[in-house]
Amino acid sequence: MKKTILKLASIIFGCAALASCVDDNYMELDKGHDELTLSVNASEFVLNEAEHGADALALTWTTGTNFGTGNKIYYTLEIAKAGTDFAAPYVVIDNKIQTYSFKATVEKLNNAIRSFFGEAEETFALEARVIAVVPEREEVQESVVSFSVTTYKPVASVLYIIGDATKTGWSLDAMEEMKKVDNGIFTWTGSLSAGKSFKFMTTRADWVPSYNKAPEEGKLVYRATYDDPDETFSVAETGNYQVDVNLFDLTVSIKPSASESPLFDSMYLIGNMTSWSFEPLTVDPVDPFLFRMGRFFDKGGDFKFATTNGSWENNFKAPYANAPYTESSTVFVSGFDPDNKWTLQDSEINKAYKICFDIRNGRERMLMAEFVPYEMIYLIGSASPAGWTLNNATPMKAGSDAYTFTWEGHLNEGELKFTCDKKSDWMGAWFMATEAGKTPTGETEKILFVDKSSDWCNAQYLDVNVGDGGFDQKWQISEAGTYTITLNQLKETVSIVKK
Repeated sequence: MKKTILKLASIIFGCAALASCVDDNYMELDKGHDELTLSVNASEFVLNEAEHGADALALTWTTGTNFGTGNKIYYTLEIAKAGTDFAAPYVVIDNKIQTYSFKATVEKLNNAIRSFFGEAEETFALEARVIAVVPEREEVQESVVSFSVTTYKPVASVLYIIGDATKTGWSLDAMEEMKKVDNGIFTWTGSLSAGKSFKFMTTRADWVPSYNKAPEEGKLVYRATYDDPDETFSVAETGNYQVDVNLFDLTVSIKPSASESPLFDSMYLIGNMTSWSFEPLTVDPVDPFLFRMGRFFDKGGDFKFATTNGSWENNFKAPYANAPYTESSTVFVSGFDPDNKWTLQDSEINKAYKICFDIRNGRERMLMAEFVPYEMIYLIGSASPAGWTLNNATPMKAGSDAYTFTWEGHLNEGELKFTCDKKSDWMGAWFMATEAGKTPTGETEKILFVDKSSDWCNAQYLDVNVGDGGFDQKWQISEAGTYTITLNQLKETVSIVKK
């Protein structure tokens, strides 16, 4: 009867977990008559997620014999529940040559056993079998060993901080994801408000499960159901804090965090689209950890970011090769390798994009999105012809390209800013001064772009409120007269020149 063999080709173990001993010597035609013998490094494995990267299972076997034929020997390695006679095995290695061992870490072994044999049991009695066959020979060589594996249920792979003590409040959708340091270990740095509360969530889908405050100081408790207590954390003083969570020992550390200073004061785009020259980003006028660029990309290809003009060291790079521009994660590389880059495909070029790069320690991000220019920009404010009447805001004139607008006319003494959409609730898109009450320099200068209704814009400012009650910075026109204004919404620059 033909035996049915189930194969899970890429279950967790994967190629990365496979370590092989290789024998390239086929000049020796007679491999001898070595008996095929399979060995295991232990008879019992009790897996602990806190040691997830440690070595666990190691299976090794002798070569067996090719019966003096000079033919290669093909090996198959299977794992099955004990007593099943390998009726439905997990095929770890399938008909491979020159392979004499298999190794798996704690995490790889745990994930593979739970995924293939089910999660209902904790301890599995298992057998491993190696089969060796030689072409043109009917003999089948086999060797079997037994062992047991006690698995674990992994702790949460992501953790969020939520509460009215944080800037995102009690919103499951908006709560901030903490940085994963290692399995079960998370950290977060940000502002917490006194007299308010917070806790930790494992999912955006529901309010349970969560990790809450335990009766003991510095301890967590796992809240599995709505019937469990819902105690929360708080801080005595408003300020910046570093919060560290360990889900293995259920501990939490909440300590004041000293104000940070950016590690770098410059950043450059380098890639195929720049012909590998260094194009500077500009520092955000409000958050010194953010660097910005607005650019029309008529050429695609690979790109990354440098921190010093002309230097290929100390670069911010993609977390893996050929990452899409939508991949926000980044890796700081002090040397030259690894050299993974983002890639802008040919189908994604001939468009304008805006880049916001956050170099905040532990929360580094590369945010890049297509920019569709606004069809009109309007003057608003007591210095403008229409005053503060939003419906009658003064339109500018289209310039030499889709991103440039100009205007010439009389400005009064007073305040001035620009609206992109004239939203009646004032929660739309704005170009503002880089500081409140700023006097125009008469030169081309940076402006602050804020879209109060944009999630993408709000997500860029981790520690600053952008929405209702947030930014509202205006120019102060100190002298009435005729002015010429030129605004570029892609490069985010403006010149306000008195004639």
